[in-house]
Amino acid sequence: MYFQPKTLEQAVQDAQTQGLRILAGGTDFYPMNGDRLPEGPILDVTRIKGMTGVTRTSDGWRIGGATCWSDILKADLPKAFDGLKAAAREVGSIQIQNVGTIAGNLCNASPAADSVPPLLTLGAKVELTSAFGKRLLNLEDFILGVRKTALRSGEILTAVHIADAGQARSVFSKLGSRKYLVISIAMVAVLIEIQDGAIARARVAVGACSPVAQRLRDLEADLRGRRQVAGVVTPAHLSALSPIDDVRGSADYRLEVVAPMIEEALERCLEST
Repeated sequence: MYFQPKTLEQAVQDAQTQGLRILAGGTDFYPMNGDRLPEGPILDVTRIKGMTGVTRTSDGWRIGGATCWSDILKADLPKAFDGLKAAAREVGSIQIQNVGTIAGNLCNASPAADSVPPLLTLGAKVELTSAFGKRLLNLEDFILGVRKTALRSGEILTAVHIADAGQARSVFSKLGSRKYLVISIAMVAVLIEIQDGAIARARVAVGACSPVAQRLRDLEADLRGRRQVAGVVTPAHLSALSPIDDVRGSADYRLEVVAPMIEEALERCLEST
């Protein structure tokens, strides 16, 4: 069975089908099947009214779950979203950006998902909808591990909500074995707000260096009030990370490169204010 509803009401009913798999772009869905045809019923959410587009809300922004990366890049968004837009440019090729969706990227729950670090710095929440209603969940509580989320049976990730970030600026940086079309060795997202020449608020998130991308809250606290960031990152700030050895890089290499990546991103953020 292949469901392609046009209304959310129909979609949440279809989502009750046992063994259902949700398709939101398919740029990960189909490659994960290899040469095999997909098994079981499929729910395609890309035609549902209200699940695409970036809209202003009373307290921030709403990104529909089926919004593709190209549309996020085209959206008129404040400087705080520059990091997310930079990550969007790194999501595969332009063809993939035209099809791949924000909900698909999050629900795939890869440690190297480009969107997660910048969304963490933006304090993103995910909107989860089922036949029983809607619930909002902090993104950091949604992704639980490698390919594991808090999505319940019958739920659809219908939107991402981001509160107004004021005058904050953001940067995203990615290290790979080549410049384009690459899975990350390490990723860094930084968001800062400056008052009177000093950092008044900072958020720093690192991806591809642990099973789930995460914010470095001790570093964020130590950044407040600083005017210079050279040498600010210490091994203690990185102690929450747990990188692995794989074909892209060793755990030691990831820890070695992530500190200068953070400081370079902070410098770029400071220069943009």
